Amino acid sequence: MKKGLSKTTRSNIGTFLIVIIAYIVCEILLATGTMSSGLEGLLVPCCYYIILSVALNLVVGYLGELSLGHAGFMCVGAFSSAFFTRAVQNIITNQTVRFILAILIGAAVAALFGFLIGIPVLRLKGDYLAIVTLAFGEIIKNLVNVMYIGRDSSGWHISLKDQISLHLAADGEMILSGPQGIGRIPKESSFTAGFILVLITLFIVMRLTNSRDGRAIMSIRDNRIAAESIGINITKYKLMAFTVSAALAGVGGVLYAHNLATLTATSKNFGYNMSIMFLVYVVLGGIGSLRGSVIAPVVLNLLLDFFLRQIQLIGDNPVIGFISDNRMLIYAIVLIAVMLVTWNPTMREKRAALFSKSRRGEAE
Repeated sequence: MKKGLSKTTRSNIGTFLIVIIAYIVCEILLATGTMSSGLEGLLVPCCYYIILSVALNLVVGYLGELSLGHAGFMCVGAFSSAFFTRAVQNIITNQTVRFILAILIGAAVAALFGFLIGIPVLRLKGDYLAIVTLAFGEIIKNLVNVMYIGRDSSGWHISLKDQISLHLAADGEMILSGPQGIGRIPKESSFTAGFILVLITLFIVMRLTNSRDGRAIMSIRDNRIAAESIGINITKYKLMAFTVSAALAGVGGVLYAHNLATLTATSKNFGYNMSIMFLVYVVLGGIGSLRGSVIAPVVLNLLLDFFLRQIQLIGDNPVIGFISDNRMLIYAIVLIAVMLVTWNPTMREKRAALFSKSRRGEAE
């Protein structure tokens, strides 16, 4: 008698089905015109937040290392892909081909940075690793802000001083303008493209974590000394997880960059708070839970960027006014409450007892 699907396989299939069903429902709402413009504007952001959350979960949940540099890898993927798109905009006119190439370039450059940064950084662990990866994100952001790149009939010009020092000819154009970033980016990101990239991201991470390499990565998380004692190359597998995670973060950056007309490297976009937000998604959804990394970004973005913003449009009411004025405070309280319900040992035992009781009732 053949055995059924394993628990992990069933969970992975369930996660794919959740994403597919959510996409179908959203497309139906868009086609019928019943989705508001505010909610429609959150579709693409939810996709790249899911990608970044899943990518970070590979490092935090499966490798067991705390990284706060994923906003930096997102920045690398965003700017490298946006730069490529602007540079070849008049050469590659097919939008789909250009966007696919931009995704590949963003992922490759972010993976390269992840590999190079990972060689010295992954020798650290715990708080030290978190601090160094955080510093990397800040360095990348500030490096972009001092770069000026333009081109004219004589070729490319690069400066770390200002735009005037490039000495562009009359036919020249600026591609990267320091703090002003990259402008006139074709808006090639779409909800369908984001959906496809989310599925690809989930497939890559699931295939990796369920493979022999994935089991080696998780063994390092569980007991580094024991893993090393049986011949597992610690450096190799840590670099593998970190590089794949950085590449996926770069893909999220590509989707982010091509959803904007102008891309700038500010603290709001690629700073410390962005990295912390990704970590909140991972912890709230469950460390090591890919399904949680899909659900948490959607729920939190709907709560913060849609519900709490839209509620102030209802009208003048003391309660509504209080909610509108204290939006971030309420958001923090909800986060704390959800974390207590999700991770508190007593609450977890009660929830498990409730589920087992309901299952016994269904069996009877």
